[in-house]
Amino acid sequence: MAEEELRGRILSQVAEYYEKVHARRDFEPGVTKINYAGRVFDAEEMMSAAAAVLDFQLTAGKYAAELEQALKKHFRARRFLLVNSGSSANLLMVSTLCARTAPDPLQDGDEVITPATTFPTTLAPILQNRLVPVFVDCEPGTLNMDLGQAMAAVGPRTRAIFVPHTLGSPWNLTALRDFAREKDLYLLEDGCDALGATYDGKPVGSFGDMSSISCYPAHQITMGEGGGVAINNRFLVKTALSMRDWGRDCWCDPGKSNTCEKRFGWQQGELPFGYDHKYIYSNIGYNLKLTDLQAAIGVEQLKKLFDFMAARRRNFEAYRQSLAPLDEHMEFTRTDPRAEPSWFGFAMTLRPHVDRAKLIRHLEGRMIETRLLFGGNILRQPGYLGIPHRLAGGLTETNRIAEKTFFIGVYPGLTPAMRAFVIETLFGYFAKL
Repeated sequence: MAEEELRGRILSQVAEYYEKVHARRDFEPGVTKINYAGRVFDAEEMMSAAAAVLDFQLTAGKYAAELEQALKKHFRARRFLLVNSGSSANLLMVSTLCARTAPDPLQDGDEVITPATTFPTTLAPILQNRLVPVFVDCEPGTLNMDLGQAMAAVGPRTRAIFVPHTLGSPWNLTALRDFAREKDLYLLEDGCDALGATYDGKPVGSFGDMSSISCYPAHQITMGEGGGVAINNRFLVKTALSMRDWGRDCWCDPGKSNTCEKRFGWQQGELPFGYDHKYIYSNIGYNLKLTDLQAAIGVEQLKKLFDFMAARRRNFEAYRQSLAPLDEHMEFTRTDPRAEPSWFGFAMTLRPHVDRAKLIRHLEGRMIETRLLFGGNILRQPGYLGIPHRLAGGLTETNRIAEKTFFIGVYPGLTPAMRAFVIETLFGYFAKL
């Protein structure tokens, strides 16, 4: 049997396997779990992954190159670098600003403004690079960083602002970008929850010097694990590539040599002249690359991004409209009129008379999955007690979020029947209060 014919038969059987094993099952209220998020895929992703296995490239190859180019185009970026997780993407961005080859690198003790309501791996790279986070509160009702407080928080050692787009909803992004430019501050966007969102008609992730995405199964597209960095500042491209790839000075693609055409003609550091450029390290970096198998899945997932986003928006709006009569018990998230969110979840901040723990237990007892808003007030988390930081104002809204906010899913795997059951459950609970 010819190679291509055999390959075709294998992929055809993969598609058949998908239909038998992974196709959607019927929903049974109160029995079938309604997940807050999850992977949504079809035979195309499985066939693409199988094709990558047959190629057996393993390390980054043609699928990674295709996906990086597609994401670069999406963000209108100078360069897009795939990495092994969204957390690694955040680490790469902050580490790039501190690297030896960065323009005017950040120094130990320099400050980064960021909200106290955050995910741990937005904050962790700041601390891991011996920088000082400056925490600001959220603007009431938005779950996002208060722009006025962020502006007022700038001090003599402030060098950067690191802003997450909470649950896929950007806030005051153009004004924040303009302010960062005026003050000569780096702007980093944590876009892990927000792939596909826009602000003032431009892609979220195209405003900052760099922006991250995550492709964990909960996010807008998935590769299982995986993520990436959109680099919009041309002066950071080579340093970010170096930091992702062991800190090396060489910029050859995997499996390539002598892209610079003087592989044995360099002299750097105290090395002898002619030392192989593939083994010259200009930064103290990491290996944060992902595999071609992951990228093969991502290529197919990205083709579905706009359909996924549309489904998330439909689910969000269905909840918002149906649950509006419950506003005496809960507050819903305000959105910026200039933004088109790419929703990660549907958040509810409960009024003082509502016991969050009891409500969540009721929902979970009926197989409706819930999540709190990540770290809540990160300064109250056990791993972050006593960290070096500066507090710019109070954290009234942050503490309210930590104590009263939770969210449910809007991911594309939800069906109208699932939504109806969630709505019925919430109305039933509050009818008994």
